Amino acid sequence: MNDRVVVIEPAPPASPAVTLVDASSEATLLSEQACSTIRQQILSCALPPGSVLTEAGLTVRYGIGKATCRVALQRLAQEGFIRVVPRQGYVVTPITLKDVEEVFAIRMQLEPLSARLAAGNVDAESLNRLERACRNDDKTLGITSRIGNFMDANAAFHMAIAERSGNGRLVRMLGGLLNEMARLVALGFGVQNTKPEIRHDHTALIDALVSGDGKRAEHIALRHVSTFRDMTMEKVIASLKDTHAGAPIAPLRKGPR
Repeated sequence: MNDRVVVIEPAPPASPAVTLVDASSEATLLSEQACSTIRQQILSCALPPGSVLTEAGLTVRYGIGKATCRVALQRLAQEGFIRVVPRQGYVVTPITLKDVEEVFAIRMQLEPLSARLAAGNVDAESLNRLERACRNDDKTLGITSRIGNFMDANAAFHMAIAERSGNGRLVRMLGGLLNEMARLVALGFGVQNTKPEIRHDHTALIDALVSGDGKRAEHIALRHVSTFRDMTMEKVIASLKDTHAGAPIAPLRKGPR
């Protein structure tokens, strides 16, 4: 009986792995980054209310492509930060006294509720750390940076309380309001070249929250938001007079056809 010899050929070398790049995902990421950057510039009033924005100007300013810029602007328009002006481009949404009234009217409902629900369920060490950050004022910085640092710390303080309320919808709503308020404060206090002062309300609020006194925490939160509303309204009124940032956009003159 003859033995059969089976010859096994060596396998051909494997082809180098090919990394596939999802162009659509990359484009989405770029537009999200551009949107976030422009949004932050609007919130800080680095792009003041009433400013005219064009795709050409933004692509140069931020080093982004036209398609990326267009998607970012469309999203910002949907979010209400900018408005489309035919044949002119986009304009940063003006600030009005009604904006201040509406934002604080809702805050005065949400924050006392947030404090009452969170009473007895807060992290005292974390709140005290955030309270110190609110008071930390590096006067070597410009007023815009000082206000920005305060607003970041202040928002973190109030959101930390809301997150202990156990109400997810309240957290989301308050987060949106605090974002809107950042622009009001940047305009009001920035133009007047002064930083907000919170006095002792945060400390008193922490004491009430830690002790579990929901009724007292609710009262302090309402007083705190009401006081800050009056301060902000005063500064915004003065700033609107100085800059006309809340004035409506004048219609474009029609040129010859």
